Amino acid sequence: MIEYLKTPPDRATLKDLLQRMGMPPRELLREKGTPYAALGLGADHWTDEQLIDQLLAHPILINRPVVVTPWGVRLCRPSETVLDILPLPQKGPFTKEDGERVLDERGQRLR
Repeated sequence: MIEYLKTPPDRATLKDLLQRMGMPPRELLREKGTPYAALGLGADHWTDEQLIDQLLAHPILINRPVVVTPWGVRLCRPSETVLDILPLPQKGPFTKEDGERVLDERGQRLR
């Protein structure tokens, strides 16, 4: 676990994570509770490199959690996305942070 606000990734690490997720920088931007609107990051003129500059300058803009396992790298929003990159299937219940149950006691999807 890396506390990205205290220890933000460097450019090479951030670019590697984005590449491994198959995600452009714009998709990693967090809007709520950040300087996103004040910086005008919703405008189309920003290049990927400029957006990476902003993510590095303002780590609070990095959406989270980004989870890295030997089986993949994902922005785990919604949180159950992590189930796709775990080394072994979840064997018990999985409940999201808002209390919504995703897996039952046997690890079976509820939806």
